[in-house]
Formats: sequence, structure tokens, C-alpha cells
Amino acid sequence: MTSMTASAPLAPGHLGDALEPAEIQAYLAGLDTWLRVRRDELHELDTAALGAGRGGELAGDMALALALWKAITDRYQLVFATWDGGRVLRQERERISALIWGRLDGATELPGGLAVSLPEACRLCDALTGQLRSRLALAPDAAADAARIRGLRAQLERIRDQVALEPATTRDDAVRRLAGLMARLESIAERAERGADVGGLLDPFEVDATTYERDLIVGNARRRDARDRVLSARELRDDLEAREAALRKLAETCVTTVDPAPHYAVPDVSALGPVPVTPDAIDPYLTRLDRVSQALELAQHKYADALAEHRQLVDLLDAYVAKARLSGVAGSADLAASERQAREVLGRRPAPMAVARQLVTTYQTWLAKETS
Repeated sequence: MTSMTASAPLAPGHLGDALEPAEIQAYLAGLDTWLRVRRDELHELDTAALGAGRGGELAGDMALALALWKAITDRYQLVFATWDGGRVLRQERERISALIWGRLDGATELPGGLAVSLPEACRLCDALTGQLRSRLALAPDAAADAARIRGLRAQLERIRDQVALEPATTRDDAVRRLAGLMARLESIAERAERGADVGGLLDPFEVDATTYERDLIVGNARRRDARDRVLSARELRDDLEAREAALRKLAETCVTTVDPAPHYAVPDVSALGPVPVTPDAIDPYLTRLDRVSQALELAQHKYADALAEHRQLVDLLDAYVAKARLSGVAGSADLAASERQAREVLGRRPAPMAVARQLVTTYQTWLAKETS
């Protein structure tokens, strides 16, 4: 088991901002790295839980962490498609802000049916993963206690930010609980500085801190959702419009890249009309918004999967060519001709996928013959 872990990058700007291109690029790069590391980390944790016979005990938290990772990945795809390699004007940069700071909706089930923003989902996934690591006693090596303490101090700063969002009626209790955690951590840090073994103290502290951070995030999202359902509908509609625009670009890229391409209609969010403001009309409107969200999600997956297959064929061909070079047979006339033909077909726009699959398989067959 490795000690690999990651914290989500800080999201730039706020809802409604026209984000700066450099901020978007840096955030996308950080989020891409975080998604890759978190995917491997969750796989390791799941394997460790099953190996320890605790799969059932941790199934709920593990399922939620994986669902969050999937929702974040889906939203990353839409932001990346809207980013379009940096070809963004003000309108696209505002859409990216809406995608980042708007609600994550779709098939993902969050506690109480909540819909959180992308940064909140990342923080919640971080908190859940930390809790899973602590419960499995898989935190980094005890020799790294000082690093763990630094990480916990950073976590308490995140908790301080969440406490500031608490309503006046509960803020005093939240402040007292935060103060208790801070005093407790300082006591642990002092013991560590004196050379004491604090591993047994850090494990339960990490559980308490991550549980509290998760509760604060979920509580804040629940209050926001209950505070103004009409505002929630407006946010969701804005988010769907941004997703619609991103999906149209994703679909266009797919159609020009592969043949045959999926043919899924991109729902027209404007056809839903304005958000109603009466209590009897808002729930049916939210239901229609949810149906549009599901249709967008289905279409996004189909187009993304088609593009992913094209990328996989290119990667597979690259891997075969690398193997041929290592085997010293890359100069074979048959292999060279087969590679040229496969790359020419994969480079077409759109690329005929049935032919491309066959040509990559043909290269594999030639390679097997040359290395047998």
C-alpha cells in the first residue's frame, strides 16, 4: 500500500466571474492530476478494505467517495470541452465559472439528495478519503507525523472557512468545536516535538476532523438548498445552459473525429421557459430540469466514450510500435507499411472506426509474426 494522497486544487473566482484563462488552465491541470491520483487512491483503499474483510462496514463511505469522484470527473469533462484548448472568449469563461461553481446534478446520489458545487464536491471527497484512510489505519508512515500534523493544520483552516458560513444560531457551537480541535492538535504537536509517539493520537483526530469537515460541508449545502428552492432552480438552469453549450462542442468534436459517431439530441434548455416563482410550480419545474440533466449526462457519456475509443486506438498503436522498436523489428517493411496505413486512417476527420480497429489489429498481427 502506497502513501499516495492528494488534496483538490483551489477553484478560481466565484460564480458569475469571467475567469482569467491562466486561472482556468492552472485549475484544469491541477484537477486532472487530482482526479488521477484520487482514482488510484480510492482503488487502493477499496482493495485494502476488502483484504481486511471490512468491505461491508466501509461500503457506504466508499460508494459516496466513488460517486463524488465520478460526478467531479463528468464536470471536468464539460469544463475541459468548454476550455477548448484556450480558445475562450468572455462568454465561454463565464460558462466555465458556472460549471465550476454551479450545482453538480445528475445521477450521483449525495446525502439527503443534496447538490453541491464542484469545489464542495472535491472537499467532500478529500474528507471522505481521509476518513477512510484513518479507519483503515493506512495513513502515511508514522515517521511522517510532522507532515500529518501540517496537513491537519491546513484541514482546520478549511474547517474555519466552513464555520464562517454557519448561521448565527449555530456559529458559537461550531466555533467552540473548532477551538477544541485546534487545542487538541496543538497538544499532539507539542508531544511530537518532545519526541513522543503520537501515531495513536493522530488516527482518531483525523477521523474526528474529517467527519466534522464533512458534516459542515453537507450542512452548509443542506441549508442552502432549503433556504431558497427558487434560487436553486435558477442555478441549475444556468448550469444546464452551460452544460448544453459544452455538450454541443463535445458532440461537434466527436462528429468530426469519428465515424460512425453517436447521434443524441442535445436538449434545448431554453425550451423549458423561465424559472417559476410560485411554490406549486417550482417542484414540477425542478423535475423537468432533472430530466434534462439526465438527458445531457447520457449524451455526454456517449460522445465522450466514442472519443475515448479513438484515443485508445491511437494509444494502443503507439504501444505496439514501441514494442516493435524494443524488439528491433520496427524497420520491417510490412510493419512500417501497416503503421502508416493505420495512422493515416486514424488521422482522418472523421476517422472510420471499423477500419481503424481492423488496421490496429492488423499491425498487432504483423508484430506477432515478426517477433515469434
